[in-house]
This record gives sequence, C-alpha cells and structure tokens, in this order.
Amino acid sequence: MSTTVSNPFQHIVEPLNPEDPKQQFYNLSKLGDSRYERLPFSIRVLLESAVRNCDEFLVKSSDVERILSWKETQTQSVEVPFRPARVILQDFTGVPAVVDFAAMRDAVMKLGGDPEKINPVCPADLVIDHSIQVDFNRKSDSLQKNQDLEFDRNRERFQFLKWGSKAFRNMRIIPPGSGIVHQVNLEYLARVVFNHEGFFYPDSLVGTDSHTTMIDGLGVLGWGVGGIEAEAVMLGQPISMVLPEVVGYKLHGTPDKFITSTDIVLTVTKHLRQVGVVGKFVEFFGPGVAQLSIADRATIANMCPEYGATAAFFPVDDISIQYLVQTGRDAEKLDYITKYLKAVAMFRDYNDVSQDPDFTQVVELDLSTVVPCCSGPKRPQDRIPVSDMKTDFETCLGAKQGFKGFQMPAERHSAAVPFQFNGNEYTLSHGSVVIAAITSCTNTSNPSVMLGAGLLAKKAIECGLSVNPYIKTSLSPGSGVVTYYLKESGVMDYLSQLGFEVVGYGCMTCIGNSGPLPDSVVDAITQGDLVAAGILSGNRNFEGRVHPNTRANYLASPPLVIAYAIAGTVRIDFESEPIGTTSEGKEIFLRDIWPTREEIQAVERTFVIPTMFKEVYEKIEKVNERWNSLNAPSDKLYTWDPQSTYIKSPPFFSGLTMELQPPESINDAYVLLNFGDSVTTDHISPAGNIARNSAAARYLTSRGLTPRDYNSYGSRRGNDAIMSRGTFANIRLFNKFLNKQAPQTIHLPTGDTLDVFDAAERYQQSAVPLLVLAGKEYGSGSSRDWAAKGPFLLGIKAVLAESYERIHRSNLVGMGVIPLEYLPGDTADSLGLTGRERYTVVIPQQLTPRMLVDVKLDTGKTFQVRMRFDTDVELTYFHHGGILNYMIRKMSAN
Repeated sequence: MSTTVSNPFQHIVEPLNPEDPKQQFYNLSKLGDSRYERLPFSIRVLLESAVRNCDEFLVKSSDVERILSWKETQTQSVEVPFRPARVILQDFTGVPAVVDFAAMRDAVMKLGGDPEKINPVCPADLVIDHSIQVDFNRKSDSLQKNQDLEFDRNRERFQFLKWGSKAFRNMRIIPPGSGIVHQVNLEYLARVVFNHEGFFYPDSLVGTDSHTTMIDGLGVLGWGVGGIEAEAVMLGQPISMVLPEVVGYKLHGTPDKFITSTDIVLTVTKHLRQVGVVGKFVEFFGPGVAQLSIADRATIANMCPEYGATAAFFPVDDISIQYLVQTGRDAEKLDYITKYLKAVAMFRDYNDVSQDPDFTQVVELDLSTVVPCCSGPKRPQDRIPVSDMKTDFETCLGAKQGFKGFQMPAERHSAAVPFQFNGNEYTLSHGSVVIAAITSCTNTSNPSVMLGAGLLAKKAIECGLSVNPYIKTSLSPGSGVVTYYLKESGVMDYLSQLGFEVVGYGCMTCIGNSGPLPDSVVDAITQGDLVAAGILSGNRNFEGRVHPNTRANYLASPPLVIAYAIAGTVRIDFESEPIGTTSEGKEIFLRDIWPTREEIQAVERTFVIPTMFKEVYEKIEKVNERWNSLNAPSDKLYTWDPQSTYIKSPPFFSGLTMELQPPESINDAYVLLNFGDSVTTDHISPAGNIARNSAAARYLTSRGLTPRDYNSYGSRRGNDAIMSRGTFANIRLFNKFLNKQAPQTIHLPTGDTLDVFDAAERYQQSAVPLLVLAGKEYGSGSSRDWAAKGPFLLGIKAVLAESYERIHRSNLVGMGVIPLEYLPGDTADSLGLTGRERYTVVIPQQLTPRMLVDVKLDTGKTFQVRMRFDTDVELTYFHHGGILNYMIRKMSAN
C-alpha cells in the first residue's frame, strides 16, 4: 500500500477520529467529484483501492480517472488494476499454489535471485475443507471415523501445508475439521473494513474457489480467480481487469412464508442466466433486500458463478452490522466499520431511493412470485418448480441425451430392480434417491434453512416417517456453530434418527467427495441401467461430479433434501401424493410437516447467539490435536521427496532462462478433443474419485498403491504426473470424435481409440502440437487451475471455442495456452470443421489485445478468429510463457 508523498491523492488522507490522528483513511468524499456518488457501490471499492495504491507505476492516476468515468467507459473494455486486500484459498487449490511457490523459489535461486522474494505480501488464509469424504454415515461415530481417515489419507499433504505456513510469511492455515472456507470467511475471517498500518480501507479479496463470491453478501467485494492469478496477487501483482458493467438487480415484495433462501437463489440463477451477466458485476438494491438476512444474501451471492457474473454485491447496511454482532465481532471494530463506511459513502440504506446509483442495466424480481424449486438434473441454472419435478424428470428420462435428457427408451421407463440390503429386500427404479446430502456452504451457512430442516425432521419423526436405510444420507455443516445451534435447539436428534448424522466439516458431497455407495445399490443401478438420483443442498450438479452412479442430481434446500429422502424418489408430486404414511395407515403430505418462516425465525432468535460463534472461533486454529502434533520441516526451500505420490516439483519452470522467446505460430496441429457446449472444469480436470481403469490409476498402481489408497484427483493436485493423467478423465466427457460419453479420444494419425492422456503422449512423442475445439461456455464451473495446467502438460497450445467462462479463460492465459474465439456467427458447424483437419494458427510478432488472427487448414480453408488476450498485461504474460514465468523473471531481476 502506497502511503508516501508519491501518491498524488495524499491530500485526501485524514484521520477517521480527530482524537486519534494516527488512524487515517483516504476520504473519497473529498475528491470533490460529483461522479463518485453516482458510481455503483461495488465500483467505489475498486476506486478506493486505486486511489490508496496509486504510485504512478503499478497503479496510475489515469486508472483512477478511468474508474471515476465508469459510466462512460464501462462498455469500452477499459483495463484497470485492482489490488485486493487479501487472498483466500482452500486446500485443493491451496496445495498446488504452495507447490508452485516452492518450485518458484527453486527457479529464482537457479536464476541467481533471492528465493525468499517468493513470499506473500498480502494476507492469505488457507482453509483445509476439501479433503474429507463421506466414507462413513448414519452412525454416531461417523464424524470421528471420517476425520481419522481424512488425516490418514492426507497426512503428507497436510505436512506440506504446515511447512508452507512456516516457510511463507502472511499465510495462515485453518486446520481440517474447522468448516467450509466460505462459511469460515463469512463468520470469522471477514474484516469488512481493514485497519492495517495506520489506515482504514474496505476489506476485499480474491479466492482460488469460484464461490468466493459468497462474501459479497456481507458487503465485502470478492470473487474467484484461477490459482495462478491468485499466486501473482499474493506476490504483490495487481489484478488486471476490464472495468465491468454493473447490472442492478432490484428486489421488492415479500416472499411467501414457506419460501427458503434456496428457492430465491435458484430463481435468481435462472433469471440472470437468461439476462446474460457473464463478466459483469451484479449489485442488489431495492426494498426487498432489507427483507433478507445476511445468510440469505450470502446464499444468493454464493451461487454467483452459476449465473455467470464476476461478483454479486450487497453493500453493507444495518442488517450487515447486526450480523457482525450476532457472529461475535468486537464492539470496537463495529464502531470503526460503521464510521468509516459512512464517511466514504459506502454504507447503504436499501429503502432510500436517493442512494440508488447508476447501473448499466436494471432487472427486477418480485420476491412474492418465488415458488419452492429445485435445479437439475445436470445444471444449476435449470430450475424446476417442486410442483413440476415428477413430470420434468419423466420428460428428461426419454428426451434426447443432453442437459435435460437421458435418452432412455420408453419401454425402459418403468424398469425396477430388486436388491438386498442388510438382509431386507428393496426396489430401485428410475428416479430413486440414493444420495441425500445436506452439504455446502451455500446453505449450511444459513440458520433458517438448517433449522428448517431440523424442524421438518422433528415433525417427520413425530409422524412416524423414516428414510430407507440404503439411501446415503449425510449432514456436513460449514462450521462448528451449525452443530452447536442444531443441538441446543433440540433438532439434532431428529436429524440423526432420519440418518442425517454429522459426517464432517467440509465440502464433501458438494464437490464429489460423496464416498462409495453400497455395492448392492451400485449393482442394481448398473443391472437396470437406472437413472438414479442424488439430492443435495449444494451449488453444482454437473454430470459426473456428485457420484459416478447418480446420473440425475438436483440442488435443493436442506428441508427438501430431507423430504425427497423420505419419499425415496424424485418421481413424486408433493401436492397430490403423500410423502409417507403413519403406522396406522394415515397419509402424510409434505405440507403437513413443512415448518413456516415464523416457526423457524422463533427458534433462530433463541438459539443462534454471539457466544456460540465466539466459543467456536476462539479456538479454531488450535482445536485439532492431530494437526497440532503434526511435524513439518521449517527450511525455506522445500526438500522434494522423489517417492511421494502427493507432492512433486512441477516441470513448469524447467529450462527457464531470463531471455524471452518471440511468439511462434502453431503449425499443423491436430485436434485432441472435439467438444460441444458447456464443457466444465469438472470435465476437464475432475476432482472426485480416481477410476480403477484410468491412466492415473495405472500410474498409482505402478508406484505400489492399491485402489483404497488412490484418494481423489483433488487431493492429488500437488503431483503433476497424476493430474496430467487425470486431465479429461471424467467418465461423462462427451467427445464428438466418439459420439458417446467416455474419457477417451481418437489418435487421428492411427485411428486408435485411447485414453486422452495416452493419445496426447503419442502426439508429444511425435512433437506434434495440439488444439481443442469447443462450443459455448467452455470451462464453466469451478475455478480450477489444473483445468489449464493439465492441458498445458498434454501439449495443447490453444483452445478454439465459441465462448469461455471468465476464470477459465484467465487460467489458460496464465499458463500460456492461447484462448481463441470464433467470430460472431461462426461455429465449428457453420465453418464445416470436423476436427480431423490439421490447423495452423498464424501468430504475428506484434500482438495487440483481442486481435484477429488467421487459422489455416490443411484442406486449404482459411478463417479468422479472435485471440482472447483481453489486456496488455495478459499479452505480457503470454510473451513470458505464462504469469508464473513472468513473476520468476521479475523476482530474479530485482
């Protein structure tokens, strides 16, 4: 942070409290510029960062002027720098970040620099929450067993992270068993306003998880970035971003008493997907916002990636301050947070229309129109009213293979397969629920839906209802506070009786760590080729993500998760069909056991109290005894173990010199994979289980491991040998070359069908460059840097797609893989591309942002595409071979 006289805005620095002149802030209200009060509140945060960090080098006064001129420049692709106040990571993305830092230290030393320059210069928090799996459930000791197994599996990774916390300054580790990163961020890590080195300024962050946006619900501007970009931010590099358009989302009306925040967010997600907000900020305003708790707002902000926006911002208001009180924040901090935000006009009154800023576009939602809903069966934006779930599933069953289709022949729609479980016979059919998980910070951070689930469970038990024992039920709270208030309010026992025991504190089923299903269930699904269902309170339900054997997966509120678990199927109309019957034969309908908003709020007011939050978070960094006793080295350079299958020095920097190589054209490339629309980062780099017949499994077996020790792809992200083999290894991958779902492709020179890694290896042995062809929304989903690192290691030089998800495009740039985009109106089909041609991409010596380049085929056809390096900074990274190479050279030269 620049606080010297070199900052041209030093004249607006003043004390927040005249009695304490050492505590200062940049008073943006003293800029004397009428444009400031018309800026969206989210853009004001970008402006403050630019003003405070202005050094006329990394951040210039001209950048400040561009942000002030947002109304005129927002649609002109104007580039501005942003220095967030902090960075947040989870362990799946955090391990590769620390691996990169360790390797970068080695590289800087080889180039004659000081390796300790590779060190975070802004605060970084890493929460270990992605490693725990649902191996055990439905038993009172499930939590302890899952946590023990998590530690046994991941000891080496945890030791490495503990080394990182010692070797690098400004890096704090929140141990396993503490909670989910975004919920811990909301309840504990968020500062709202920083008080650092004598200056107050807005809390802001980027995170290596796409759902970092959850913190926007508290009025802290944050979003997900690729791990590669986050590493550069940690090393002091500003984010170079295109000044975004800001869509104002006006909420009004009052939700029905039976509506949950999950219903609202699934409605918002579908609406904003239709509006089109990719690459934009969404800022919420209007009197309806005042009807929403911070937990409700955080739920809506959490699913921002699912509607495609960069951020989903709720400016701070009185309800935000009440939440900070409820979660046990210090009174002294609350005082300066309120005083500072009011002084810089960043404190909001949602009922005061005079505070409404200018927006690029305004869209509205009447909360009274929201109905109970789910989303699925394959995408979070495909909202379905609960009243239509049965007919929608049955339509999907026979529809053509796609996002809303399984292409099941009509004569198979009523298929039923009997099976044995624990000595009793049951029957599975299409739509049978086999996984029911209350999971994910999207909902577990929200006391209203969690207590709603508990009250529904209580009423269900009192009516004599139960959940079939073969259904894999689980409850994975986002923090210890949830368990605390569920127990204190008396509903935990009822959840347990229905099979929803606490199985761990982490993401678990939401990210595919759902663990195994019973063998007899898997056999029945396989035998009948059944479209079995998972129902989860998560934020993503892409194919192959939740579990390989659940082809239909639905997002729902925690109470609905329990309802569908009791019903045992998604083929039920809750309005006209009973959810179950009592022992006396009386029919029970869902409406008979559904709690009202008033019932839930009464319990919440009594049992969700500040002392709970204080008690849990005072000991969060020390409560895990196994973590405390874990020994880790303290050397500044990491000693790599060549026998390790978890942590390996990556090859990204081998042979790196200080000299830059001129850009080269891509000559006579083969297409490795030919995709349609909506290929997700789960398709590109899966996080879940490692299939026994995969290239990664063969590698692990060759290293002496058995299948029970494979762990998940996510846990192996510190080892490039496994991750490159896991690239495009999702069993639901649909490659046009094969015209079926399989993690395979055709090696075009020979016509052999091979696993993707094996095909890429053959091409690399022949020194042949590779391309990927894709449709719309390539790389949607999680902010997964291995979805760029993996293709880079496979020899993929460029991707040609109709459009990209924002974070994934940035990750490709960060790895030096060229993102190419068809011109408007062009597609692979319209250009007659089969993918079997050989492609030459002509890269000129002088490059400019978003320039057009020629693509020449061996058929003689030539067409133009746009090279999606959107800023001069991104071109700089490309000339260096990627952002990390750029940082190494920069650190070695200083």
